[in-house]
Amino acid sequence: MSTQPGQNSSRNRLHIAVDAMGGDAGPEVTIPGVALFLDQAADDVDISLFGDKTQIQPHMASLQAQAHRVTVHHTAETVAMDEKPAQAIRRRETSMALAIKAVKEKTAAVAVSAGNTGALMAVAKLGLRTMPGIDRPAICASWPSPEGMGAVLDVGANVECSAEQLVEFAIMGEAFHRAVHGKAKPTVGLLNIGTEDVKGHDEIKRAAKLIRDCGLDMDFRGFVEGDGISLGHTDVIVTDGFTGNVALKTAEGAARLIAHYVREAYSESVASKMAAVASMGVLKRIKERLDPSRVNGGVFLGLNGVVVKSHGGTDAKGFAAALTVANQMAHSQFADEIAKNLNRLEDVRGLPTESVM
Repeated sequence: MSTQPGQNSSRNRLHIAVDAMGGDAGPEVTIPGVALFLDQAADDVDISLFGDKTQIQPHMASLQAQAHRVTVHHTAETVAMDEKPAQAIRRRETSMALAIKAVKEKTAAVAVSAGNTGALMAVAKLGLRTMPGIDRPAICASWPSPEGMGAVLDVGANVECSAEQLVEFAIMGEAFHRAVHGKAKPTVGLLNIGTEDVKGHDEIKRAAKLIRDCGLDMDFRGFVEGDGISLGHTDVIVTDGFTGNVALKTAEGAARLIAHYVREAYSESVASKMAAVASMGVLKRIKERLDPSRVNGGVFLGLNGVVVKSHGGTDAKGFAAALTVANQMAHSQFADEIAKNLNRLEDVRGLPTESVM
């Protein structure tokens, strides 16, 4: 019987490597997050914590009955949240680097960190390299929609992208959605300023033609406007990292503003407060839908190994959500699923520009 990378063949156990020191609060959040995750995860999943034992130990009590599933690997070095990527890649004994190394050496199936995004991407790319056929890795984020969950990429790794890179993102995003959100045939769209074929810059138009001409096994729906991200016009929406990151931060701000307006409206008078009490169940459901921690966990796609980035300012619940995404990715056949579409893309790479315009 074959096993996934990071699984112990004798016991068939899956290991997740965790940068315990990453994020704004470090072990104060990551260890309770691990505890929440293990409480609901299958019994065949174990955690390898990388970090300073003296800082980790005070929080180990939160693991309680799950402590036997956690191993601590001591290192005194950490990557600061404001550390430059060039500096981070020179230090090989940080908690972040060692978590990535565990994936490279296949002692873990996936690595999770709430640390510095730029440093994490640099360390991961140096340590794992990109998959054959992938030019650049991308960060993929789950996004709430009326139908459940969508996926948006890139949300920060690549400021500018060529048409070929956007097609790679589409291939990876579709496989991610299938692996994490379970839809057999996700729909895919390219983010644009309009849905008409004549709209957008040359690279976005060429990317759409490439997807159609490659004969990809993909339900491609063409262009999607900005409102289509939250409205779920397609399951996967592809864009460059600059635009995607702006959209992500805009959505997070809008969610906080809506939550503020709701609280303000229900506290204006005695009558509104009574209405709030009467509709407590509805308000609780709205709060849960707007809770950023529910969809925490951006995945670095395109590497020879899986890395999940948790929001640096998340709480334990949010970090547990990132670990859940990592677990789903580790159990998926993500790499195998994208291989066939990458091969089809390779068939048209190198063709004269005018043939794909």
